[in-house]
Amino acid sequence: MATAYDRSAFDRATDPIFDLLTPEQARSIVEFRGNAWLEQRVEELAGKCNEGELTEEERAEYEGYAHANRFIAMMQAKARRLLNHS
Repeated sequence: MATAYDRSAFDRATDPIFDLLTPEQARSIVEFRGNAWLEQRVEELAGKCNEGELTEEERAEYEGYAHANRFIAMMQAKARRLLNHS
């Protein structure tokens, strides 16, 4: 089960980072996409997960990618807000 967190605490902790960014840097965060190899690996693991065929090591890897994806999505949302308020 995923652990909930206080979004306002997350924002307070990460907002100072965004104060350091130029609009170009914020746009780079918004436009960031993983490379083709990474996308292929995640798709491979997703398929194995759907079939119930992940090893423990693969499950840990897949969960790591899922955590990274959520973090990147949150950072991209914050960068979009920064650009929309500039």
